[in-house]
Amino acid sequence: MCRLFGLHAGTDVCTATFWLLDAPDSLADQSRRNPDGTGLGVFDERGRPRLDKQPMAAWADAAFATEAHELTGTTFIAHVRYATTGSLDIRNTHPFLQDGRIFAHNGVLEGLDVLDERLREVGTDDLVLGDTDSERVFALITASIRALDGDVSAGLADAMTWLAANVPIYAVNVLLSTATDVWALRYPETHELYVLDRSDGVATQAPEFDMRTKRIHARSQHLCSRASVVFATERMDDDQRWRLLEPGELVHVDAALHVDRRVILPHPPARLLRREDLSARVRDAQHALPSARR
Repeated sequence: MCRLFGLHAGTDVCTATFWLLDAPDSLADQSRRNPDGTGLGVFDERGRPRLDKQPMAAWADAAFATEAHELTGTTFIAHVRYATTGSLDIRNTHPFLQDGRIFAHNGVLEGLDVLDERLREVGTDDLVLGDTDSERVFALITASIRALDGDVSAGLADAMTWLAANVPIYAVNVLLSTATDVWALRYPETHELYVLDRSDGVATQAPEFDMRTKRIHARSQHLCSRASVVFATERMDDDQRWRLLEPGELVHVDAALHVDRRVILPHPPARLLRREDLSARVRDAQHALPSARR
């Protein structure tokens, strides 16, 4: 399963050190668990987006661990890819950038021919540069945002409602960011997505903000006593404030770190894919072994 991490530091710029990691336990596990691509997206102090990503196959470097990246900005998105659609190529590696927004996704949906036809209808098929279902989902969201005069929350709801009604879905969990806002959606209940609301400004006891799993590690001295909101596909530390998003729940965090939560998709997809509906390759990519948990 692809791993997601999102961080909103509010209006104050901070420096965060990121590693995108894999810690294989055996050669047998590596063939299923090593990352097929890694990426970081950040908005810098001037609100400019930056993407730093690369495809990385297990066969190329079984002991994969990227070097640390010191990034300065207000919002961050990190992604570790486990490929199910599309080749191991930079154009298929998350995060993606469209209309000045950064996007990453985990999960699987099918019916890409139906989705491609919809993208042609709404005029954003030219935004799809790679082969992934993820970039297609982003292009549909972008089309809806454009049609709704830039309302990102409404655009997300509109695009996801269309997907839920028209294509087979196993899971579509997304993170979407601008320089000032972050949105997260979990749909349906197949995969977990957590939020840690540190917007109360309560300082941690640690000397620095330091969170890790075996896939993603984020650290920042600036954030040890400052407010922030974090999203991740698994709990990254022992903070009791981690909360699992409800299925169909959209969370929006604005520049002041106000957190708005609402369920926009109360019902499962019309064509919900079960685990047994997936091919063996896709099924293995979606469900990490117990040893992969932190």
